[in-house]
Amino acid sequence: MMELNTLSLPVLLLVFTVAAAVIWVAGVHLSKSVDILSRHFHLGQALGGVILLAVVTNLPEIAITVSAALKGNLDMAVGNILGGIALQTVVLMFLDAFVLGKKGALTFMASSMSLILESIVLVMILILVVIGHQLPDSLSVFHISPASFAILLVWIFSLILVDKAGKGLPWKKENLSQNGSAKDKQSSQNKKAGKHIGKTVFIFVLCSLFTLFAGVTLESSGDAIAQHFHMNGLIFGATVLALATSLPEISTGAAAIKLGDYELAISDILGGNAFLPVLFLVASVIAKKSALPEAQPADIYLTGVAILLTLIYCIGLIFRSKKQCLRMGMDSLAVFLIYLLSIAGLFFIAS
Repeated sequence: MMELNTLSLPVLLLVFTVAAAVIWVAGVHLSKSVDILSRHFHLGQALGGVILLAVVTNLPEIAITVSAALKGNLDMAVGNILGGIALQTVVLMFLDAFVLGKKGALTFMASSMSLILESIVLVMILILVVIGHQLPDSLSVFHISPASFAILLVWIFSLILVDKAGKGLPWKKENLSQNGSAKDKQSSQNKKAGKHIGKTVFIFVLCSLFTLFAGVTLESSGDAIAQHFHMNGLIFGATVLALATSLPEISTGAAAIKLGDYELAISDILGGNAFLPVLFLVASVIAKKSALPEAQPADIYLTGVAILLTLIYCIGLIFRSKKQCLRMGMDSLAVFLIYLLSIAGLFFIAS
């Protein structure tokens, strides 16, 4: 994608817009297919979001990380992984205000203990990122930091926990609405989805490929556009570029909300954010150098911001407040304001 730097600004803007449109359309179909696949394979909404949707919507980040690691550019790989996590959390605010709107606060509509568990696991993983950054290279095994191994283990274990939580927790009251007609309706939906599972898998794979290639194109064209405007790389990466690479999450989240699958919309974001630090291990193996120590002060700063924003939504999921302000839940409003302040802080770090 390096040849994009030679294109004129109007052409770059066109490429950027087309790539964004492709990602948006693919995201709508991905959300629908994941909803069907989750029911067909009995994954549950949260686990489906963690395994399928979260990984697929991060395909652009995976490709960019691998490409940067192959070039030995671990700074770019680490920045790509950590730079977008905070903004992807802010995507929940966007979905709350502009997609769900006056229907209610997103954390009120999505009542699930699995989501609280996912947010706690995400905070654990991000704390491991901060710890791993402080560890010396001498502790690395096969160029991999102990923290990277720990992140992978925590992520895998979280899949087991989310699956277990989705099947019911000992203290949770049984939802009577799932008995009788509701169960019959769910069974009917599963049978109907099973008849076209082959087609659904094909759509899922095809849209995943479109998301991958369009996402990489979006990142490359966005970087070239930033160079045209001589924008600060750190600020651009944490705002405009992070927003661009978050389009898959926005698209799939919006589609999930329109389907009434609020849990899947949130799980996609939380699951994707928890998955991204797993790529540190991949980057380290490819570059033959531990990736975590390469994190810059701005990366660790944004990791701390991501922890704070995640905990705010965790509290929102626990209290499930109906209160709204500016068409969004109070937790989303807090997330929006704190993120704006954190971006202001980036200017001091970049200077």
